[in-house]
Amino acid sequence: MRRPDVSRRTQLLGAAAIVLAVVCAVVLAVPATRGGVLDAWCRTTGTGCPGSPGPGAPRPGEPDWRLRLDPEAAATWGHYAALGDSYSSGDGADDYVAETAVTGGCWRSANAYPETVAAAYDFAGRLGFYACSSQRGHAMLDELGSTDSQIDRVTAHTSLVTIGIGGNDLGFTSVLRTCMVRLPLVDTTACKDQESDIERRMRLFEATFADLVDEIRERAPDARMLVVGYPRLFPSDPDGMYYTLNANDQEWLNDTLERFNGQVAEAVAEADTEIGDEGQVGSVEYVDVFTALNGHEVGTDEAWLNGVLLRDLTSGISIDRSTFHPTSAGQDALAERVRAQIDAGPGRPLYATRSTVDNASPDVLAAEAD
Repeated sequence: MRRPDVSRRTQLLGAAAIVLAVVCAVVLAVPATRGGVLDAWCRTTGTGCPGSPGPGAPRPGEPDWRLRLDPEAAATWGHYAALGDSYSSGDGADDYVAETAVTGGCWRSANAYPETVAAAYDFAGRLGFYACSSQRGHAMLDELGSTDSQIDRVTAHTSLVTIGIGGNDLGFTSVLRTCMVRLPLVDTTACKDQESDIERRMRLFEATFADLVDEIRERAPDARMLVVGYPRLFPSDPDGMYYTLNANDQEWLNDTLERFNGQVAEAVAEADTEIGDEGQVGSVEYVDVFTALNGHEVGTDEAWLNGVLLRDLTSGISIDRSTFHPTSAGQDALAERVRAQIDAGPGRPLYATRSTVDNASPDVLAAEAD
């Protein structure tokens, strides 16, 4: 007698019953936690296993195209590119490179933290010091492809990038000016009245910063990219007036910088997590310098930040551009935090492309130098 055909629907129901039985067995056999279920699923199906390599990492048995390096080696096998604004160029720290110390110039100082960091390590390549006073993040993007571009100076054999950027995008100089140029006993809300404008600029900078990271990593995917925040300007607990700024104004300015630092630090953490999860090379790391000048802020007895500096011009007196910028001692304090991050690393394994590091010979590195 001919055996009746089993319908497609019956086959599907049977398969579903088997899967359901497996799932029930898994749930009953492991603790009712997300980790327990994931571990059981891994054992049952061979997929979704914790610690499995990301899409960019080699599979078991495959040769590793990446080279694992300790934090210092990962930062020093090639060139060091120092990018950013006046806090990175060293404006305010004296001893400027002559051709940069002009009106509208970059004001690069021999005392700036990039110079100190470069001298502290044995880089296979050289320091490319491109940070420039008054630089904005969006301008760095607009300048791509031009001779003024900082980012285009970054090469494939760059092993370390430091960048401090965003203060000018936030308009912090104009914020300070608005806070200070007022009658403190009459106009008591000049600082806080700028809150909505600052929030808007912070939102705009989110996209700018993401694009900056992408552009730099496109040119130097193997580099450790260290994003340097901004230090606190005033003591954490101000006890008096600083010019026209009362204690509440100083605290508000500190809090504004801290919130901006936090936004950048969060974006950095997200970018580096993606790099690690996908088995990519290089890194994006945040250098927290908010408390680097603790006890030496503006208004203290031994300040490592320039206070209000005035220039006597033919047209009248104006505030000098290096007001509220780190002195040489302040730059040393920033350098100490950068060096600590270089030595510590991002808290996960660091990799560079093996062929890129192997190709970073003295001749190749010298050919890339300006």
